[in-house]
Amino acid sequence: MSLFDYSLKELQNKLHNKEITVSDLVSESYNRIKAVDEDVKAFLTLNEEEAINKAKQLDQQENKDSSLLFGIPLGVKDNIVTKGLRTTCGSQFLDNFHDPLYDATVVEKLQAEHTVTIGKLNMDEFAMGSSNENSSYFTTRNPWNTEYVPGGSSGGSAASVAAREVFFSLGSDTGGSIRQPAAFCGVVGLKPTYGLVSRFGLVAFASSLDQIGPITRTVEDNAHLLQAIVGNDPMDATSANVDIPTYSDAFKEDVKGMKIAVPKEYLQEGVSPEVKDAVLQALKVYEDMGATWEEVSLPHSKYAVAAYYLLASSEASANLARFDGVRYGVRSEKAENMIDMFKLSRSEGFGDEVKRRIMLGTFALSSGYYDAYYKKAQKVRTLIKNDFDKVFEDYDVIIGPTTPTPAFKVGEIIDDPLTMYANDILTIPVNLAGVPGMSIPCGFSSQGLPIGLQIIGKHFDESTIYRTAYAFEQATDHHKQKPVLGGDR
Repeated sequence: MSLFDYSLKELQNKLHNKEITVSDLVSESYNRIKAVDEDVKAFLTLNEEEAINKAKQLDQQENKDSSLLFGIPLGVKDNIVTKGLRTTCGSQFLDNFHDPLYDATVVEKLQAEHTVTIGKLNMDEFAMGSSNENSSYFTTRNPWNTEYVPGGSSGGSAASVAAREVFFSLGSDTGGSIRQPAAFCGVVGLKPTYGLVSRFGLVAFASSLDQIGPITRTVEDNAHLLQAIVGNDPMDATSANVDIPTYSDAFKEDVKGMKIAVPKEYLQEGVSPEVKDAVLQALKVYEDMGATWEEVSLPHSKYAVAAYYLLASSEASANLARFDGVRYGVRSEKAENMIDMFKLSRSEGFGDEVKRRIMLGTFALSSGYYDAYYKKAQKVRTLIKNDFDKVFEDYDVIIGPTTPTPAFKVGEIIDDPLTMYANDILTIPVNLAGVPGMSIPCGFSSQGLPIGLQIIGKHFDESTIYRTAYAFEQATDHHKQKPVLGGDR
């Protein structure tokens, strides 16, 4: 049994009883990476020398920290800045960004908990994509079947946890980029309420939508990781100053009497029969535990994809303007003057998907089109948020599938951007409304690929999401399944 099959509590007991050391955990992580990452390709940059040295230092501490995260190896998505550790955003534009000068707030918080950063995880370039195929380095593979995508843009984050290369990871979610890969890889991924987790140090894609969140194997471990990274941050103007509950307290309550809303739009045409059946089976489990569910409507969700790609692309157009070859990043060697330097650096540094969204966003913000596109998309966003608010007046949570289908094959739809965009149709409304959403495993397809159940909560009510997810996890064994990789065969 791998050490990565234990819970955080079990690992801390082993550490305190001196059955294992932090060095054992770190060694197991790197040994696992060496055994399977040639197939999975989750990591872009490893932090081996520093991680081994930190593990030795933690082993020498006589008074072990009481944190459940003490000494635990983790991976960090490569758009979250790490001091002295290369941060590329999956882009050739930042290929030479070897030595960032500061840590993101979430990284600082986890260092205070004495976690050990194993390395940086592959992603779609600048977090733009739903399959990890837009990484400018290589495509991460789904650990359950390496012919399939792991989802995106946090594909490396989800795959590394599913493959037992790290115990947990950090991802970012702009339109589903934590929940969709979590669903495809059969792990637990949470997109927190917008503003709950600091975005300082997260390289911006769409600032009003981006949110950092935890990816873990179990719901309980997810709550412990979220607890460590939340909180108001003066370095982030959008950081919310709210009371933070103890999320693990949610596990003391059952779901008896809970009212669940199931949007009819989330189970309509486009959702595969296997996914629909898995969700209905999950609702039956909730019924058996004493919860009730009813069909509701989120009528404006059908406009979510169109509104999202206008808004996100517009914000990306502004945020990515800083990448010009002047201050940092790769500069074209072919330029003969300043204008050429701007043009060539951006044309050589950005991939096709990033260029596509920059052009769409620039068009939507341009004179004569701003009111027709961007402003109208903002109004639709308000309508989508109002839909959620109305449902939450009468229900505790909203439940549906995370994705319309299980994972698709590498190369299957990469040349069809519209189909790729539609893959996020069930996750995007959550980001537009700013509410929290979680994906947990709820079954497997006939091809053995994981299926995700999405649980959506009220603003800053992550506790109810954890309560709902934990009850389901305890009643099923989907989270106990693991892919067969490398030496496991």
